[in-house]
Amino acid sequence: MSDPFESETALVLFSGGQDSATCLAWALQRFARVEMLGFNYGQRHAIELSCRDRLLDGIKSLRADWAAKLGEGHTLEIPTLATISDTALTRDVAIAMGEDGLPNTFVPGRNLVFLTFAAALAYRRGIRHIIGGMCETDYSGYPDCRDQTIRALQTALNLGMNTQFELHTPLMWLDKASTWRLANELGGAGLVDLIREHSHTCYLGERGARHEWGYGCGECPACALRATGWREYAGR
Repeated sequence: MSDPFESETALVLFSGGQDSATCLAWALQRFARVEMLGFNYGQRHAIELSCRDRLLDGIKSLRADWAAKLGEGHTLEIPTLATISDTALTRDVAIAMGEDGLPNTFVPGRNLVFLTFAAALAYRRGIRHIIGGMCETDYSGYPDCRDQTIRALQTALNLGMNTQFELHTPLMWLDKASTWRLANELGGAGLVDLIREHSHTCYLGERGARHEWGYGCGECPACALRATGWREYAGR
């Protein structure tokens, strides 16, 4: 039975991180054409955006069929998100838990804004499939990463734009070890090595130290999650 998406186009939220790189490979495996969208919102780890070109070059060299499917890349500037936020991802402050029980790396409304902008772009470009790396298993307590949130937003977008978007979240029920395994299933050791070497996850934007799982400060929650997942995946 053929894949129902093999003749369609998808738009992937592609930040330059591990999760979005894995989602990009997932989309390239399924769709006829794949476009990408990143956001510069004043994040401390904006260096992730500069990692995208190396990731794309690597993906193109990894598989010719994937290279042929890669379409246009887009970057939207939304600095207002940082202006109205007071978080450890948009301010030079220590990472900590907030009084509301959420980590102060939570940027209120971020995924809602991202997916709404993505839908507006997809609408203009005639794309109905939007793919994001939201994950409820390793979601750091972020309420806008929950499956229920994504499903509700899909309903709202379809009502508000009178269309039939499908929001795909292939990592929703995977932990980080399983995300590494998925990358291996999709692109083998070549894709895993590419993600280790060129994707960026560290909240602090550090790319000085090279660890077995990639670059980062090694201390922030994002680095800790990625490192733990790698050790479980690699059996260490």
